[in-house]
Amino acid sequence: MRFNAEPIVGAGIGLRANHYQTILENLPNVAWFEAITENYIGNKAVPLTYLIAIREHYPLTLHGVSMSIGSTDPLNQSYLEELKNLIEIIEPAWISDHLCWTSVGGRYVPELLPLPHHPTVIQHVVDRILYVQDFLKQRILLENVSRYLEFKDSQVTEWEFLAEIAKRADCDILLDVNNLYVNAYNHQFCPQKYMAALPKERVKQFHLAGHQDKNTHLLDTHDQVVSPAVWDCFAQAMAIFGEIPALIEWDTHIPSFTTLLSESQKVGAYYRLKAVTATFSA
Repeated sequence: MRFNAEPIVGAGIGLRANHYQTILENLPNVAWFEAITENYIGNKAVPLTYLIAIREHYPLTLHGVSMSIGSTDPLNQSYLEELKNLIEIIEPAWISDHLCWTSVGGRYVPELLPLPHHPTVIQHVVDRILYVQDFLKQRILLENVSRYLEFKDSQVTEWEFLAEIAKRADCDILLDVNNLYVNAYNHQFCPQKYMAALPKERVKQFHLAGHQDKNTHLLDTHDQVVSPAVWDCFAQAMAIFGEIPALIEWDTHIPSFTTLLSESQKVGAYYRLKAVTATFSA
C-alpha cells in the first residue's frame, strides 16, 4: 500500500485506542495524528489494522518510548527491524523517540529516565543515533524528557547537551514544551535561554501536555489540560522556531475525543494570533 506523502502541518493529536472508532466514523477535522510505535509492533494485528485505516485519511508520525537511545545495553536490533517494517507499511512523515534510557541488563522499565549531561555520554548517544539513522535510512527526532534530580557528574547544561547531540548526530529535535517548563521550574533555569541555545533548523515538532503542581515541584503527568504557563512558553517557542507542527499529548485519564480536539484547536488559535501579530508588525 502506498499513501500520499502529505506534509505535516498545524496541530495534531496523539492517537489512542479508545478513539479509533470515533475517528473512523466521523473523520474529524484534525491535521495529523501521532501514533505510539510500541502499540503497533510485536504482532499486534488489530491495532495495526486500525492504524492503516486511519492512515488512509490522515498523515501520521511515529513516536517511540523504548528505543533506549541512551542505555549502555546494546541497541535492540529486533525492535529496530520491527520499527523499519512499520515505517514501510504506514509511511509516517517522521519518527521520533526520547533522549533518555529505558533499559538496563536487557530489562525495560516503564519510565523515560534522564541522562547525565557529560561529554562521554554525548559521544555514546551520538554513536547510537548514527547507527539507528543509518539502519532506518532517515533522520529521527529526539525529545527532551522531564527530570527531577541533577546528576553530580553532569558537566554541561541540559540545553547544551541536547543541542550538541543534535548537531553531531545530524538528527532533529522534538521540543516538548511542557517538559521544558517543568524542568525549568524544578531546576530554576530560564526557558527562553534553553530555547535560544537550540539549533533552530533542527526543531521540527512541539509537544504540549498537562502537569501537576506538587507545591515543592512540578510533576509531568500528561493527564490534564495544558497549563496557562505552558501555553505562554509555547508562544515564546513559536516566536523562536516558527509555526512548526504541534501536538497535544494526553496519556492517562484520557478524556473524550471532543476534549482532545478542543485542546488541539487552541494550538490553531495561537498560530492565528501569531499570524495577525506578524501582519501588524510588518
